[in-house]
Amino acid sequence: MGRAKDRSLIGKEKGPGKKAKRQQDPEHLKNDTENKEPNKKRRKTKEGKAKKKPKLVEEEEAAKEEEVVEELPAAPVEEEKEEEEVEGDQNLDELEELQQSLLDKATGFTDNKSWLKEAGDDDDEDDDMGIVDDDFGGEASGDDEFGDDDDDEAVDQEEEDKKDEQERQEAAKKVHLFTLPTEEELAEEQNQIMAPTERMERIRGIIGVLADFKTLREEGRKRKEYRSLLLSDLCLYYDYNEFLMSHLVELMPFGELLDLLDAQETKRPVTIRANSLKTRRRDLAQALITRGVNLDPIGKWSKVGLVVYNTAVPLGATPEYLAGHYMLQGASSFVPVMALDAKPGERVLDMCAAPGGKSAYIAALMKNTGMLVSNDASKERTKALSANLHRLGVHNAVVCNYDGLAFPKVMGSFDRVLLDAPCSGTGVVSKDASVKQSKDEDEILKIAEAQKRLLLAAIDSCDHTSKTGGVIVYSTCSVMIQENEWVVDYALKRRNVKLVPLGVDIGKDGFTRINKYRFDPSVSLTKRYYPHTHNMDGFFVARFQKLSNTIKTPKEVFRSDGESEEDMGEEEVGEEAAGDTEMEAAAADQDVEAAAADEDMETVGEEPEKPIEEEEVKPVKEKKEKKKKKKEKKVQK
Repeated sequence: MGRAKDRSLIGKEKGPGKKAKRQQDPEHLKNDTENKEPNKKRRKTKEGKAKKKPKLVEEEEAAKEEEVVEELPAAPVEEEKEEEEVEGDQNLDELEELQQSLLDKATGFTDNKSWLKEAGDDDDEDDDMGIVDDDFGGEASGDDEFGDDDDDEAVDQEEEDKKDEQERQEAAKKVHLFTLPTEEELAEEQNQIMAPTERMERIRGIIGVLADFKTLREEGRKRKEYRSLLLSDLCLYYDYNEFLMSHLVELMPFGELLDLLDAQETKRPVTIRANSLKTRRRDLAQALITRGVNLDPIGKWSKVGLVVYNTAVPLGATPEYLAGHYMLQGASSFVPVMALDAKPGERVLDMCAAPGGKSAYIAALMKNTGMLVSNDASKERTKALSANLHRLGVHNAVVCNYDGLAFPKVMGSFDRVLLDAPCSGTGVVSKDASVKQSKDEDEILKIAEAQKRLLLAAIDSCDHTSKTGGVIVYSTCSVMIQENEWVVDYALKRRNVKLVPLGVDIGKDGFTRINKYRFDPSVSLTKRYYPHTHNMDGFFVARFQKLSNTIKTPKEVFRSDGESEEDMGEEEVGEEAAGDTEMEAAAADQDVEAAAADEDMETVGEEPEKPIEEEEVKPVKEKKEKKKKKKEKKVQK
């Protein structure tokens, strides 16, 4: 009962509630509460209940008056809590006013009378820059906030730079710990089997040292020692012969070379070309997907290619394949045909056509019009060529079996010529791993010589007066300099042609200078393709535009080939003592080579255009013999 009294006393001293304070002043609330009848009824009911209390309860209340008196001082504590709540409510009110002021600014006006104005473009710009009113009615500069953010970002950037620098230093220390093995240790390794992981660690250690040789090299050690050990380790780890690996090392940085060698160890994804003569790529993809083939478009650069990830059926035995809707074809072999860009109604020659993938693609671009001559020097391979052309629905092709060198005389005046020349296959090691050990310098040079002669024959088979063509495309599936840039540069110096862009977006530019080789600057218009960068077989493509049907004279060849050691034979370039005789001898050598090439391209009973008399060759041979004797004497001395 004491508690009830206590509550009643406290209730009489209480002011209005929270909601009443937020809405109106306390004075108005008191008047309102006095005027309202429900409150009177409530008071009456409370007073009535108090009157109806039994006597026993009153006695108990009287007995506990002391306790009530002691409990009364607790009322101010509750009042303090209420005051704190009121202050909190006031803060809430201030926040609401701030929000309302911000809303007013957004609508165009501000609450602050001192700078009451319409919010124009300047205010919008300030808001965009982060300038807002703070809680005190002032202006908080967004520039300061952004400045703080910039400082924080700068600090974070500095910390990241420090971490990167520490990591680099730690990596450099690890690399610096690598030391070359001594001759005794290398001799012991020959009698032991080194783990592949240990050998790869040593390869990476040598590459790290060569990347910053001045600071990381071991004192007293030369770069040549590091490179020789790296070459031997690469040969042993990837199972290449020394000749092939020594040429691959020169093509690109060591880190990228490892990516190339690793990519050569894995097979390239299976790709197919949709035959536009019979179907569309979208329809073909839907048909193969229903048969359980997982595939995607090969890329934006090709409109007919599809890459196959996995398949539940053999791709060479589906009804679509047998009906000629697609051809199993490497992605890299699309590029030469795209560079050739055959047009309907033209006369086109595919000099090395088997097994027929490129010829069928050319026929599709020509829309089965004009004339396509598909030639191959191997009679056995022409069987597969004919079968594929029939299956793919090619009707404008003529299959023939000639040596490519004879084509300028057998049939010429083509608008466009494609020469996918026979090569060493160093770009398709993933298909034939025997290339790693079987190719040596002599074989590469023989292949390069055959490619030079075939390219000259292809150029001679093309007609520069063609209104739409006069284009020759040369391609190989090799990454060797001797089979690519060297052959192209050879043709530029001996025929009236120029290199033009391929018209294909992908690929790396060809080399214009590498090691001892120096090529025409336009050789950079050629394109190289690598397995580790383009996920296709290693390939090389060059596109020529023929300017004239005339063949360059030996003097013109020599002028354009002033510093070529290969064409000048054993004679050294630039010797002052025998300058005139050297030039005459080199020119005569070029005459002999040109005559030999023309003889190979001739048919029986026909003479070369510019034969060389034997009397002019004899004095040159005598001069060569004299020079050789002089050199031998110098060596003996």
